Amino acid sequence: MTRRLLFLPGAGADPDFWKPLGNLLPDTWEKIYFGWPGLGNQKRDPAINCLDDLVTLVEESLCYSPVDLLAQSMGGSVAVRLLLKHPEKIRRVVFTATGAGLPMADYGGADWKTEYQKKYPEASLWFVNENRDFTPEIPKISQPILIFCGDADDICPLAVGKRLVALYPNANLEIVPGGDHIFAHDRPQKIVEAIRSHLR
Repeated sequence: MTRRLLFLPGAGADPDFWKPLGNLLPDTWEKIYFGWPGLGNQKRDPAINCLDDLVTLVEESLCYSPVDLLAQSMGGSVAVRLLLKHPEKIRRVVFTATGAGLPMADYGGADWKTEYQKKYPEASLWFVNENRDFTPEIPKISQPILIFCGDADDICPLAVGKRLVALYPNANLEIVPGGDHIFAHDRPQKIVEAIRSHLR
């Protein structure tokens, strides 16, 4: 069966974020790269006004065969919603630099929103208040999950990854030495072999 990989970016919203890593994975695997309308530098879509709207956007690619999700930062919040809503359609998951259903600020995560507004002055800001805590529901998620955290990431510190691996019933944690918040884009060669093995 052909692997189908859905790549979910963070609030930067760039569909190219995951491509350096995706290009290192087998060519025979189908890869779908999402961007988030209205966030980062992406063109707005009046239909996209909350994380549940992003879930609806991704759902269109869940129409056949189980998929694998790779989710960065805020993309992890989209992935958690998909896992809870469509567990039978998702096979395996990779999380990078994400709270994946946890409020990162509660675990020492730095406030990044001011810098985000400076970098993307035209971006929508509806996601700023999207901080639902999925802690009570996470133990219901049984898919095999590989969690990556960088030990130099002040937005998603190691405490987040350690809490996630304790909550998800079938998860493993990999620490990326020197990894900041975008190691999945900047240093894909450091994590690709573990991802390849996890998704086989």
